[in-house]
Order: sequence, then structure tokens, then C-alpha cells
Amino acid sequence: MNKQTPHVKENPAQRIKARLAIIPVLLGLGVSGLMLSNEFNPKAFDVISFTWKSVLWIVLAWLFMVGRDIGYTLRLVVLSEGKFHFWKALRVIMLWEFTSAITPSAIGGTSVAIVYVNKEGLNLGHSSALVMITSFLDELYFVVTFPLLILLAGYQDLFAIGTPGSMASEIITFSVIGYSLKFIWVILLIYGLFFNPRGLKWLLLLIFKLPFLRRWKHGANRAGSDIISSSLKYRNKPASFWIKVVAATFLSWSSRFFVVNALLMAFFSINNNMLIFARQLVMWIMMLVSPTPGGSGFAEFVFTRYLSEFIPVDASLLIPVSVAMALLWRMISYYPYLFIGSIVFPRWVRRHFIK
Repeated sequence: MNKQTPHVKENPAQRIKARLAIIPVLLGLGVSGLMLSNEFNPKAFDVISFTWKSVLWIVLAWLFMVGRDIGYTLRLVVLSEGKFHFWKALRVIMLWEFTSAITPSAIGGTSVAIVYVNKEGLNLGHSSALVMITSFLDELYFVVTFPLLILLAGYQDLFAIGTPGSMASEIITFSVIGYSLKFIWVILLIYGLFFNPRGLKWLLLLIFKLPFLRRWKHGANRAGSDIISSSLKYRNKPASFWIKVVAATFLSWSSRFFVVNALLMAFFSINNNMLIFARQLVMWIMMLVSPTPGGSGFAEFVFTRYLSEFIPVDASLLIPVSVAMALLWRMISYYPYLFIGSIVFPRWVRRHFIK
């Protein structure tokens, strides 16, 4: 008797493979190893020493990452109007972050996030509207915060790099391109979500024209009416609703950026915390145009060039110490999502798509 093969429903989430998590790890470690190969200095181990102060600041860095996930989770609970309890929302966030971590930063996990939210209990129209609104809130944080930080930190200090062979012009170029893309995206979402919901339907159909989503374009078209009604429902929410989701967004992103501040404070005496925070925002905007999964390799490289001047060590030790700090930063803020996602994602796919 022939065994019946499991029936697998076609879905864009099936194109995501857990084993892809190894690619960004290899990229990040490869770039870091390349930078260290010509600059290795054993004296760097004398500079980075663990004390009780170091442990406390590293624990605080982990708590900032927890705060980031809690903010995202609470926001999802509010946007789902209570249909997601905390742990279900957290599971969706972990799946979402895993997808973002193994795809290029310019792509992210937004398109597949609609599938995650839909399979966890919301109809396709509500799921699409929810994901679009989270994207709007995330990009709005950058669009609003970036010019404010330029005013507070100062344009010259924010983009100038006080080392020979400055990357200032390249960083300004990346920042302008990344910020422009985010600004345009926010304008489109404001227009679609709050002024012309039918425009949001058009945007969804445009997304489903992507090659790996094209086969579901008819379903997306049928969901257009649901998107319109869901968007109108969000648009008419009271001010208290928007205060909650904006506060959760602010908690998430600010907590993420404070991780580097905490790590640098763990080993060095730091006085320019505002400038360090502002430069991380610039780094994140630049990572939007990175072609590597989760900005792997690119993030480590930019960290060593853009934040190294805040590390008070001898010039001969600057590169190896800054590379070590970049790796520690990614170990706390990036690699955990690869590890958690590689466990959660296969189980989630089996539960929802394999009979």
C-alpha cells in the first residue's frame, strides 16, 4: 500500500527555510574575521575585561532587547483589538523577526507577516491592514525621530568621522537614500490608511504582483473590501488607541538602540550617549539598502567605522576592540532571533500547512 504523502498548502511562508539562518551568521562572522585578520592585537583582551559593572550593563542591554520585544508584542495585542493574547502575539513577533533576519533588509518580513497574522486568527483583510499599520508606525518613528536627533546631536557630529579615510560622504549618501525611501513609504501609507483606503487596496495588489506571491493575487483582490473596512475601522479609533500603539513603537525602537549604549558603558567611560543613539538611527537607515540578510556583514562593518571613535583605546587597538564590540552587539540584538526562529518556524509551518 502506498503511503499518502502529506498535503502541503501553498503559501509564501513555505519558501522560507529555517536552514537559511546559517547564511547571515556566516556573513557576519566572515566580515568580522576579515577585518580582524590584518588588525589582530592580543592586547585587545586586556582592554575588554569583565567586572561586576560590565555584567550589570550587559544584563541591562539584554533587558533593553526584552523591552523591544515587549513593546512590539503589546502593540500587536492592541492592533488586533484583543484577539491576540500576549503569548500568541509574541510568537508572531518571533516569526516576523526571524523572516526579517534571513532576508535582505530592503525586503524584510512584511509580506510574509500578513500570512503569520492571518493564520493566527485574523481574516486576510484585517491582517493586511494590521501589518500595513505596523509598517507605518515603524517608519514614522524614523521619519520623525531622525530630524529631531540631527537638531539635538548636531549635523557635523552626526555625520563626521574623526578617523583618516573618513566615510562621511558615503554615510550621508546612504542616509539620504534610506530616509527618502522611508519618507515616501510613510506618505503612501498615510494616504492609504487615513485618506484613501482604496489606495491601500491598490498597494496590496501591487505587493502580490511579486513573483513569489503572484499566484495569490486573486485572493488579495477579493480581500480588498476587507482591507478597506479594516482601514476605516483603524482610522476612526480614538486618540487613546493611537497613544498606546505609538508609545509601544517608541518603546520598541528606543530600547533596541539603547543596547549599544549599554554595551559601551559596560567596558568604557562614555559621555556622548545622545550622539551614539543618534548614529545608530543613521546606521539602521543605511541598512535599508543592504543586500545581505538582516544587514549581516554590512552592519558589523559600519559599526566599526561609525561608532569606533567613541571607544577610548589606543589607535593600534581600535579595530580589534570595535570588531569585538560589534560581534557582542549582534550576539545580543540579532543572532537570538535566528536561533529562536529556527526552532519556532518549522513547528509553526507543520501546524498550519501540513496535514
